[in-house]
Amino acid sequence: MEPVTILLAEDEGLLLTEFEQALTDAGFGVVAVTSGIKAIKHLNAAEPCMHGVVTDIRFREPPDGWDVARVAREIDPETAVVYISGDSAPDWASKGVPNSIMLEKPFAMAQLVTAISQLLNDRSPPS
Repeated sequence: MEPVTILLAEDEGLLLTEFEQALTDAGFGVVAVTSGIKAIKHLNAAEPCMHGVVTDIRFREPPDGWDVARVAREIDPETAVVYISGDSAPDWASKGVPNSIMLEKPFAMAQLVTAISQLLNDRSPPS
């Protein structure tokens, strides 16, 4: 059985490494990228598809994490989405995709693993 694959988009190198390690330690396959544009390029070219996306909201240049999540959901409406941000949480209700989770930085790595696991467990079973 292939591992569940998560696309991780974070432009702060130290945080990217910490998040990637936490997800890998939890048994996920992780594809880590450092920008929204790289995340969207990977989503459009991904084979196999990503089961989940963990994305920062604000990158140094567009597109932002809101856009990354929308593209992921256009490709697969069941994609689990976790947003991570230090200051964009108030916008989540209006800009976030439905059935997603917002984690405000700083947070414990266990919260990240729990959030993505919860969303993956809530996905519709394959038909």
